[in-house]
Formats: sequence, C-alpha cells, structure tokens
Amino acid sequence: MHNIGRFALKNAFQSSCVHRVYLSTMKEKKVLVNGININYLKVGSGPKAVLCLPGALGSIWTDFKPQIENLSKSKFTLVAWDPPGYGKSRPPNRDFSPDFFRRDAGLAAALMKELGLDRFSLLGWSDGGITALVLAGTEPQLVDKMVVVGANAYIVEEELKMYESIRDISKWSERMRAPMIALYGEKYFRSTWSQWVDAFVSLYEQNAGDICKDVLPLIRCPTLVVHGKEDAMVAAEHPHYLAANIRGARLHIFEHGKHNLHLKFSTEFNSLFEEFLDS
Repeated sequence: MHNIGRFALKNAFQSSCVHRVYLSTMKEKKVLVNGININYLKVGSGPKAVLCLPGALGSIWTDFKPQIENLSKSKFTLVAWDPPGYGKSRPPNRDFSPDFFRRDAGLAAALMKELGLDRFSLLGWSDGGITALVLAGTEPQLVDKMVVVGANAYIVEEELKMYESIRDISKWSERMRAPMIALYGEKYFRSTWSQWVDAFVSLYEQNAGDICKDVLPLIRCPTLVVHGKEDAMVAAEHPHYLAANIRGARLHIFEHGKHNLHLKFSTEFNSLFEEFLDS
C-alpha cells in the first residue's frame, strides 16, 4: 500500500507539472478584425470549437479562467476574447452605442472567421450571454450549440434600480473592485462602468427595456440556459423567458448559484457544459 501511495503521488505530481507547463504556453494574441485590434486566447485542439464571451468589463481571464484551464483540450478548441474596449482590446475605449450588443456579435463572428473557425458553439456569461443570443439569432448558420449563463433579453425596473445602486465603484467590496482596477486602472474602470449603467438606463427608457427579444425566435441551435437561484444581478424571470422563447431550449438552475456561478461552481458547471456539448 505504501508503494501504491507513492506511485499515485508521483503520478499526481507529474500530471500537475504537465498541467502547469501547458498553462504557461497559453499566449494571448491580437488580430485585426474590422479595423479593431482584438485580443484573444486560443487553446486546445479538439474538433468542437467554442467561443467564450465575457460579461460587462470582463476579460478572458477574469471571466473564464476555470473553463480555459480545465475544459477538455482534446474535445474542444476554446477561443476566449476581450470585446472592444475591454481587457487588452484597447484602444479603442469602450463605446456603448445603442447597437453595441449587435456590434460585438458581428465582431465575434468575424474573429472566428479570421481564425479559420467557420462553425462553433457559444459560451456566454452575463452581457456575453446577451451577445451570444444576438449572434445565434442573427448568424444561425454559424452556431452549433449555445450555453448562456446569467443572461437576459430585456430589463425590468428592479434591475435598473440595482444598477444605479452599484454605479459608484467606491461602494463595491475590495474583493470585487480590486481585479478591475488592476486590469483597467481606477479612472478608466470608474468611467466605463458608469457608462455601462447609462447604456442600460437608455435601453430601459428608450427601448422599453428590450435588449434582444426579437432574436430569440430566430435561434436554431440547441441551447442550454443556466441561471443561479441566488443571482442578484439578473431577475429570476429571465431564464424562464429565454427557455420559453428559444425553440427547444433546456433550463438548468443552480440552487445556490449567484451571478458568477460558472466560477464558484466551476467543476459542476464544466461537467454540465461538456455533457451538453457532447449530447
């Protein structure tokens, strides 16, 4: 038993070393897409391409680290990007024009084409989930499957009040604020976050809260809607609305999940994700 234990420990150590070496080879790159230098990361060599779409002011590593590190590299070719104005896809600064979700969806599709990936699945979180919905609805011929987490197709009044309550980043906890300041610097983060709140206020006031309800009936790919029961950012009605209005969509609720459930419960989420894409 002693020798078996040492053998298992040695194998675990070697596997850990290989994993660390593999992670050290992950290099972000930039490519010109529609006149914008887009920062992206491409890992894995599997037959199933997946585009990972981060949330508001999110980036490759802040929003998808457990997926990049732990999803199967033999099953998937993972591409994660920084949308324009986010992460390292700067300049330009972020532009919240009224059509910014459709613009991001078009750029994301163009990025995958530039990388030679003509058909792919989508993993979108929060705002990235909205971008995924738009992309799947406007370019259905490109998308194999889609998983959206903490996404919504419209805004309700209670959410607008919550956005306003977190506009001032000085009221955020240090744990939530520090990674963003490290990524952007306080001035850019403070300004861009406030502009994000303004963009959603505008959508609510000028578009009756509608973000992308019109694209849902156009989505043709198998879709998994994932939501955390304790999500304070996205009202509980949204996942049910998405599941009811996307043909054939499945719904999975994490009982103790919050908005970032794919990070906190990454092992369970990754298993769910792989199972869905394998089905």
